Amino acid sequence: MSIVRPFAALRPPKDKVSSVCCPPYDVVNSAEAARYAAGNALSFFHISRPEIDLPGANEHDDVVYDQAPANLEKFIREGTLVRDAKPCFYFYRQIMDGRAQTGLVACASVDEYQQAKIKKHELTRADKEDDRTRHVDALGGNDEPVFFVYKAKDAIDAIAARIAATAPAYDFTSEDGIQHTLWVVKDDADIALIEKEFAAIDVMYIADGHHRSAAASRVRELRKGRLGPAYKGDEEFNFFMTVIFPHNQMRIMDYNRVVKDLKGMSKELFLSAVGEKFDVKKAAAGVKSPSKTHDFGMYLDGEWYVMTAKEGTFDAKDPVASLDVAILQNNLLAPLLGIGDPRKDKRIDFVGGIRGMGELEKRVDSGECAVAFAMFPTRIEELMAIADAGKIMPPKSTWFEPKLRSGLFLHTF
Repeated sequence: MSIVRPFAALRPPKDKVSSVCCPPYDVVNSAEAARYAAGNALSFFHISRPEIDLPGANEHDDVVYDQAPANLEKFIREGTLVRDAKPCFYFYRQIMDGRAQTGLVACASVDEYQQAKIKKHELTRADKEDDRTRHVDALGGNDEPVFFVYKAKDAIDAIAARIAATAPAYDFTSEDGIQHTLWVVKDDADIALIEKEFAAIDVMYIADGHHRSAAASRVRELRKGRLGPAYKGDEEFNFFMTVIFPHNQMRIMDYNRVVKDLKGMSKELFLSAVGEKFDVKKAAAGVKSPSKTHDFGMYLDGEWYVMTAKEGTFDAKDPVASLDVAILQNNLLAPLLGIGDPRKDKRIDFVGGIRGMGELEKRVDSGECAVAFAMFPTRIEELMAIADAGKIMPPKSTWFEPKLRSGLFLHTF
């Protein structure tokens, strides 16, 4: 079963929501967050990125983690965030380029995460886990949700459609052109029905937010330890905030690669070496991105090429080895360019598909990089198959759009 739990969210009044909400903390750095929030005392970055209020402070200083709950208290005191009167579910719809995705805002169970009923597909970094653990524990709540998916279910789609036919609590368009609509589900019968339908779902999958999920687990253990014998198991810190989407509404974009040099090879020698594992030909006019799985776009010396992985260069029965990101890594990036660990190697960088092929051309034409690779997007079914197999995807395999907006709801312990 999948446990979903309603919660009494802290959220902004309707007339303040567009001023409060902001991009998620991990798609900007401190300087970018400060510029975004400049002149806006209501920006949620004051909570998710509290270092913007402490010029000169390192984002991992104790004083920064202490600033987050202070700013939260200020937001509550001044009415920037107001708590709902009772535990509720929420439906959150985003529309980007005419395409909609609607997810349930709810709390998920730390127990189910620890028991692998909530499945993951990525490794986490200790430093990022430490940061989110300290932030969530100091704040006393989840300020940003984890992005979940589940295998679509008609009954849940029907509930979401019925609720979406009512008046929303919010409906606005952010500066990036994405429409955000939120409905509050406070009727007890609807709450019970949603709980019942999700209880029949075997597993849920983390799409984005592995570090936030791991931090929620660690915070639970910290707070459980502090309570000792007084711990009951139903405290709010046993649950963490999520937005849960049906898998067939998800949009995964390409996650492309740029490499700074050809490891001393000439263009001609590099193309010859690539040709051992890939069929390589110059792209037709106007063709830049690949059109199907196991095809790759390559931008080199002002020209686009199409590369197709040759038969026998990967294990088609292995859900990880047959991913395009793995094929490129195992047949080109590692053996030819010497990039053994793309998580740590400073010669490679990653460009989300939202930035387009023009960004790849820019990085190469400027001389910053020598070659760029355009990827065909990973499919959500591939992600779920890997998670079901208990395996881990290569780094930077998925780029989800649109990103969940921060500041629309907050779960406190």
